[in-house]
Amino acid sequence: MTYAKVELFDQDLQVAAGYFKALSHPARLAILKYLTESRVCISGDISNELPLSRTTVNQHLKELKEIGLIQGTINGSKTNYCLNKAKIEEMKQVLNRFTDSVQLPEDFSCKS
Repeated sequence: MTYAKVELFDQDLQVAAGYFKALSHPARLAILKYLTESRVCISGDISNELPLSRTTVNQHLKELKEIGLIQGTINGSKTNYCLNKAKIEEMKQVLNRFTDSVQLPEDFSCKS
């Protein structure tokens, strides 16, 4: 999906927005959490771990793969899914920089 005028914003905001979009659904968060807790690459059907259909899970996996947070390799009739450690670390840095930039001072007040 392409949004109008995205290019008007600096690269850091565009990258942060991409990660926020990838993390914007609980199913994608659940997939990342499951892969993290598994501590290994998963071979087989991740949809068994989520309360969603296989087709829906595959759409969420596609979103995570597109941004690079997970990698999937086909091995015969099965797909192996792994976290992309480098992209996970990059995401954490990008999101930390963004959230650090929007911290409010102690004396912040919103007066109407």
